[in-house]
Amino acid sequence: MPTMPNLTDAEAIPEAARAEVERILQTGDLFRYTSDDSPVALLEAEFAAALGSTFALAVSSCSAALFLSLKALGLPRDAKVLIPAFTFAAVPSAVVHANCVPVLCECGSNYRIDLNDFAIKLAECDAVIISHMRGHTSDMDVIMDMCNAAGIPVIEDAAHSLGTTWAGRNIGTIGKIGCFSFQSYKLLNAGEGGIMITDDADLIAQAIVMSGAYEHNWKKHPVLHAAFAKWQNQLPLYNLRLNTLSAALIRPQLAALPERVRAGRRNHDHVAQALDSCAWISVPPALPAEERAPDSIQFNLVDMSDAQVDEFIRQAATRGLKVQVFGRSDDNARAFWNWQFLDPNPDQPMTRAMLDRACDVRLPARLELAECDVVAQAILDAIAATMVTAPV
Repeated sequence: MPTMPNLTDAEAIPEAARAEVERILQTGDLFRYTSDDSPVALLEAEFAAALGSTFALAVSSCSAALFLSLKALGLPRDAKVLIPAFTFAAVPSAVVHANCVPVLCECGSNYRIDLNDFAIKLAECDAVIISHMRGHTSDMDVIMDMCNAAGIPVIEDAAHSLGTTWAGRNIGTIGKIGCFSFQSYKLLNAGEGGIMITDDADLIAQAIVMSGAYEHNWKKHPVLHAAFAKWQNQLPLYNLRLNTLSAALIRPQLAALPERVRAGRRNHDHVAQALDSCAWISVPPALPAEERAPDSIQFNLVDMSDAQVDEFIRQAATRGLKVQVFGRSDDNARAFWNWQFLDPNPDQPMTRAMLDRACDVRLPARLELAECDVVAQAILDAIAATMVTAPV
């Protein structure tokens, strides 16, 4: 049996980043506002330019970016925020922390928002967060048409979608705000960290102040100072800044992003093609306007009992492959019924059915095609063994 490639390691840190980190450590200059040309400020400028956005604010996590986005929108207490039922627990958590109420929207077997349920629930909501979960983009044309007609702002949770485009536009630039992650298992690896982008000067000014730009540190951001002056001392400080070391790790990786996107898409499509030959597996295709930037693969198990699903997970593990079935993994943070901090948290039967059969396998961009073949074969062999041995 071929050796299973290492799927858990994150993207390597470039030598240029390691050298810059060493330089910063020698100076002890870790606070982003010590100088005007802080690595954090440079990262913000470079990231905004790469995405085609006007403003960027680097913060401690994508969760922090989502929270600041909601606060900057000026939503009233208990405002309802429509989110997909298939997302990570950090998304409803950000809504709760912002003193708002999450409203869950059904997602279908292709992992994307069910537009009928979205249209029904949108009428009662004040804002929307679209999670492009695991890089699967919902129909942004329809969503934006509905939200614009209702005057409802859209935040894009693009934690998994850096490099993905919709009809030629970068994901994260379609809504009012886009939020991204630099956590280790994303295409840009800083361990932790996040960033938000927008073209709205007043909104970014509020976010910058709340992120911790106190005592006129906001003057070190390239935003119209009239916007800052309006909010100085008017907003609470949450101190969610990114430090210079994290920015130094990220900046040299920006140049590698196009190649990582290309390699990730190649690897995903290569494995998907192999899995499509199996009658018990369905890999949802991309939507026509979507060009994905995946670093993992998701697929649904078809016409299999719960016992067979559990046996498939076990068979894959014996071959050295960890397969996560979102709805059958204990305390999975992506299964909405585990978000016990929500009250009420009504059932979403369509999403529940999907999560009980949706499989998740890491597929890093750094893999070679021969390594992808090992992953695909392990999945197919585990399916074959399951269907021979497991009860219906």
